[in-house]
Amino acid sequence: MGRQRKRVGAGEAAPLLRKDEKPIGLHFKEKKKKVDIGKVFINISIGLCIFSLVWFFYALYMRSSLAKRVATLHPSPRVLDDNSTSAEVSPERFWGSYRPQVYFGMKTRSPKSIVTGLMWMRQFSSMDVNLRHTCEQGDNLQGYGWLMHDGLSFGVQEVRDKDFILTTEFVKRRGGDHGGDWTWRITAKQHSSSRQAPVISLMFYAAADTQGSLEAHVEEKKGLGSITGFSEELGHFKITFRKPVTGELSNVKYACYNNLQTVTPGLERLTDIVKNSLSRRFVYSPPSGEKRHYIAVDTYKPPHQQHQQKPDDPRKESDFLVHQVTVETPFQIEVLFESGSFRNRPNQLVGATMTEELERRKAEFDARFERTFGLERKGFTQAQVRFSKAALSNMLGGMGYFYGQSVVQSAYNEYPLLYPEGALFTAVPSRSFFPRGFLWDEGFHQLLLSKWDPQVTREATAHWLDLINVEGWIPREQILGDEARSKVPAEFVVQRNENANPPTLFLALQDLIEQHSSNPDAPTLAFLRRLFPRLKTWFEWYNTTQTGPLPNSYRWRGRDKDTNLFLNPKTLTSGLDDYPRASHPSGEERHVDLHCWMALASGIMASIARLLGEPHAEYEQTHQVLSDNGLLNELHWSDQLGAFSDYGNHTQAVSLQQEKVYVPPGQPRHHYAAARLVRSVRRAPKLQHVNALGYVSLFPFLLRILHADSPKLEHILRDMRDPDKLWTPYGLRSLSKTDPMYMKRNTEHDAPYWRGPIWININYLAVRALNHYSSVEGPYQEKAAALYNELRTNIVNNVCRQYVETGYIWEQYNDSTGRGQGSHPFTGWSALTVLMMAEQY
Repeated sequence: MGRQRKRVGAGEAAPLLRKDEKPIGLHFKEKKKKVDIGKVFINISIGLCIFSLVWFFYALYMRSSLAKRVATLHPSPRVLDDNSTSAEVSPERFWGSYRPQVYFGMKTRSPKSIVTGLMWMRQFSSMDVNLRHTCEQGDNLQGYGWLMHDGLSFGVQEVRDKDFILTTEFVKRRGGDHGGDWTWRITAKQHSSSRQAPVISLMFYAAADTQGSLEAHVEEKKGLGSITGFSEELGHFKITFRKPVTGELSNVKYACYNNLQTVTPGLERLTDIVKNSLSRRFVYSPPSGEKRHYIAVDTYKPPHQQHQQKPDDPRKESDFLVHQVTVETPFQIEVLFESGSFRNRPNQLVGATMTEELERRKAEFDARFERTFGLERKGFTQAQVRFSKAALSNMLGGMGYFYGQSVVQSAYNEYPLLYPEGALFTAVPSRSFFPRGFLWDEGFHQLLLSKWDPQVTREATAHWLDLINVEGWIPREQILGDEARSKVPAEFVVQRNENANPPTLFLALQDLIEQHSSNPDAPTLAFLRRLFPRLKTWFEWYNTTQTGPLPNSYRWRGRDKDTNLFLNPKTLTSGLDDYPRASHPSGEERHVDLHCWMALASGIMASIARLLGEPHAEYEQTHQVLSDNGLLNELHWSDQLGAFSDYGNHTQAVSLQQEKVYVPPGQPRHHYAAARLVRSVRRAPKLQHVNALGYVSLFPFLLRILHADSPKLEHILRDMRDPDKLWTPYGLRSLSKTDPMYMKRNTEHDAPYWRGPIWININYLAVRALNHYSSVEGPYQEKAAALYNELRTNIVNNVCRQYVETGYIWEQYNDSTGRGQGSHPFTGWSALTVLMMAEQY
């Protein structure tokens, strides 16, 4: 039995405890306390586990959410309706020369268009196959480009090949429900210097880009008389190939005909398919001449071996038809597209009707050009006026309509993602080298186009802003579709969302606002109202992601990180690529050009907000702060250079030197990697001004942020006019001749790009700024006026002269000789020469 406790009666004293004995209640409390502490520890552990799990899943969710943001479009209503480019809404712009990457071709402004185009080659030449199709600098043509193009209804282009000249003309005619009709006329004639008339093969083609069907109608002698087809957006249509003639009223010439009927998985394969279908088994046998075998399309033979399995291509194959005509120059051929829904056409747009319509459009173009730019009234020569018409026409003829998906990546993505599908109607910098959209180029393009056709500027700007993501980022290089991607090196395909580009579209918007102020128009106001929500997010993205280390300072992200190979790591995002920045990229950098772009952008945001009746005080305040000349001096003025400058971790003691490769004794040298040029740093960098005098130093002046009475303006005007620094007889060079980086290679493979050559976009801004300071009262007004006249004359004369001598407008111009160099034709921002001639800023 257990021991029983003795009950203590009333008045009885409780028994005394032994010295080492604790009260029973205290035992219980202590035990309970130990139990409570244990429970607390258990509860804390459970809580920590739960918290850790919640935090882990929250972090996963946030990372997943953040990873998706880079490919999530902006939630506001699109600026353009989905059908804004359709034949129903915009029939006059539906068909066009929207394939700038080919010498001649047309398509519709729709995601999957029936495309048409032209290839050609010279027969019986020393070259094996000299097929021309996509614009290639390697073709070494003596010149090509649009002489006239109104961006709407007609165009005239001249292509000068080795010993013959092709003139490609088109005219559109509205009618029906699917964009109407159009006619091409191809005229070929030999160069006056050619010894004998060349024999040329023209290859007209049509391809269905996964939409619609095409049917060939073969006539005698293997030629296509016509192609009929159907697609949802075009309905029924017919393409007719007329016979070659010497002139409009002459008889049909002797010609050989061939055709190819096949399929293609993508438009980027068209050239290869034609090349792999060529055969020499055909005989050219004119009535008065020797019989000769010539090259013509036959049966498509894929390049893979007969016993190899055909590689899988997941894309849907589309109809691809080619009509080849082989004929001796001179000749003329017409191709007629007729829409099935155009039922009441008065006549066919061919022969004399085509000629009459073409001449009428040319006369209208000439009259409109003079009304718009007034160059004849200003006394320019006929050669200079022809140059100006070609510059404008090439920009209009270089407008492209692209559709596809960008490849993008953020810091939260392990691998690149596909951006949502989208369309882009944009001008391109160069049909041969850059036949796609570039964000900072487009703002300059639209400065010219807005003078000619504000509707083009509104549509192009809207397309760009409709590509903005939820963060406010726009991929700076638009590589949309397989055809565009096939011309881009792999390392440039992926676009990263921390990388900006100068927001030059604000320049175009500023132009539209000024046009609206002088001549109010409802379309511009409605356009700005729909654009504004996206524009706010775009501005805010710059103002938060591109900030610098100090308040109201800014820094370009995306500089090259490999400081071992580059003499000066590039800043592609600034648009000025290899222009010298801080030698050692860091978060301490401050970039003066970006500061000025943000000052400009904030001012234009304030103007738009005020015009729309939206809150504008914050934008105005930002503009006032960033335009404060005292702040600009504090952040960016270098007393040592006597100019504005970037700031960062920098040393000028760098050079490229041959890498030392250790070869063990007795080992053959060729077993080891070739020595590279690598950067050698002879003195440690420190935080300081970069002190590179050039285009970046001019930005407070270029964007007209400097006050007219600022003493700093005197320094800038003096440096601009100094031949040992920026001045040349052909325009302002990009980097001073006194700078250590002047004309230095950035790697063993990268020639100097923005380290001396003359660029027309920056020279345009300089002429524009000089015009401004020459019209504003201040101590340097006369100096600015003199420089304005001298610089404008130098640029115009040199660009025009180079066009006449070389047949091209160029990407850049040599600062020593004025010769055009780089990619060509470059009728992106180099065409701004027209605005300098017209003095329209």
